[in-house]
Amino acid sequence: MDMNALLQQAQQVQAQLQQAQKDLEATEFKGSAGGGLVEATVKGSGELVGLVIKPEAIDPEDLEGLADVVLAAVRDASAQATSHAQTVMPNLGSLGL
Repeated sequence: MDMNALLQQAQQVQAQLQQAQKDLEATEFKGSAGGGLVEATVKGSGELVGLVIKPEAIDPEDLEGLADVVLAAVRDASAQATSHAQTVMPNLGSLGL
């Protein structure tokens, strides 16, 4: 493979990566926990942009339990974003490096 072809291929991969990253950052992923009592929304960048807690999820006697459910919802949304990122990012192995 000559250097020009390799450089061109690297530039194409870089452009694909940049576009995939841009698309991923704009996509929102929803996660839930506690049977839907808590819903979290994260962007593909990992930023938490929304959190909905239904009133019936709030027990003043068990705030630690509520924190656990919120954390589980955020983790669920983040896991979906990570999984999606792995499927949409170009395969760098195609470069043969």
